[in-house]
Amino acid sequence: MARVLFAGGTFITMDERRPVVEGYMSVADGRIEWIGPERPTGEFDEIVDGRGKWFLPGLVNTHSHAAMSLLRGYGDDMELGEWLEKKMWPAEARFTGDDVYWGTLLAIVEMLKSGTTCFADMYDQMDRVAEAVAESGIRAALARGVIGLCPPEVQRAKLDDAVRFARQWNGAADGRITTMLAPHAPYTCPPEYIERIVEAAHELDLPVHIHLSETRREVEEHERKYGLRPVEHMARIGLFSRPCLAAHAVHLTDKEIEMLAQYGVHVSHNPGSNLKLASGFARLVDLLRAGVTVGLGTDGAASNNNLDMFEEIRLAALIAKATTGDATAVGAFQALRLGTVDGARALWLDDVGKLAPGMKADIIAVDAEQPHFYPRSDVVSHLVYAASGADVTDVWIDGQAVVRGRMCVRLDEERIRAEAEARFARLTGASKG
Repeated sequence: MARVLFAGGTFITMDERRPVVEGYMSVADGRIEWIGPERPTGEFDEIVDGRGKWFLPGLVNTHSHAAMSLLRGYGDDMELGEWLEKKMWPAEARFTGDDVYWGTLLAIVEMLKSGTTCFADMYDQMDRVAEAVAESGIRAALARGVIGLCPPEVQRAKLDDAVRFARQWNGAADGRITTMLAPHAPYTCPPEYIERIVEAAHELDLPVHIHLSETRREVEEHERKYGLRPVEHMARIGLFSRPCLAAHAVHLTDKEIEMLAQYGVHVSHNPGSNLKLASGFARLVDLLRAGVTVGLGTDGAASNNNLDMFEEIRLAALIAKATTGDATAVGAFQALRLGTVDGARALWLDDVGKLAPGMKADIIAVDAEQPHFYPRSDVVSHLVYAASGADVTDVWIDGQAVVRGRMCVRLDEERIRAEAEARFARLTGASKG
């Protein structure tokens, strides 16, 4: 594998001791080997001119449904339950494996070009998602989402498929794919079914990914049905006996936040989707103070409606300030951590999310010569409060270029756009115009 030198750049390391380094960074065998003000010794196969660029770790999206990019704009301005039952689920019932494949590729193009190098995905027909991941060069934590509102034989088939997928693809694509098991949510999976999924996760030694306490209505209905709020109920049935990533986690009490911290549950905070679906404001500051590992997610493009993680970073910081009345609640550096190293930790990836020797070379370059990045007051502040995914010019994953000059290296963007347009028309009956 080529040895690459990034020369004359500004590097945002995500190391609190030296968050910004001016100088050089070298990459070999898919990992960072040097970063510092002096030029490292030795020969290089490629030299990347870092002038006018800011380099930072690739962004990590901890919760998405990538194939739902095919339904972007199809069900806007609706409450979550109605949105799912009247728009999403009927359209998704018509998805073929090819639809999932092309919808995922559309999402991957958007993510790569806006600086996301790793994403977590929960969906159906996940073999096609994994194929898209393998072809594109992106990194992903994948799970076959399981809805248990079906006859016992269908439940068994879904769980068998989830286990097969998790076993088959874990560690695939040169290690870029990791897998999880994913009961969709407590309101779509009976407790005994979740218990069976957790048992399978123990057997496979894999984490579990689940939607949890996303809306007030969901929490209230769960309490009426079972006599317990979702977090306490999931704790009692053993969900948290496995490493667990809880998506949304909006409606939590103090006790529930303590429980998540106690059990080491990770949270995927999805501020953009939560706003659009009026799900509410997650208690980000309280989760962080309790010691909960929190990453950021976009959710699907049908409920966001973009996959720009820079936007999620900015929203996370701004909402935390507004909801607490404290302008210092989440600072710029902490917000950027949520979208990089903390997101990686939320997916149990300990060698992703920083620019440091030994870390995987998942790197993005931002065009620093933009008017919204002047004057040069604070690079981290600019990245959080002024940047967008459109500022990303180049992306490397495992040291391999996957975006150069704002174009994907390994994917046919024109064909992906055309396939997405045609498949949306078939799935929804929409005509062009």
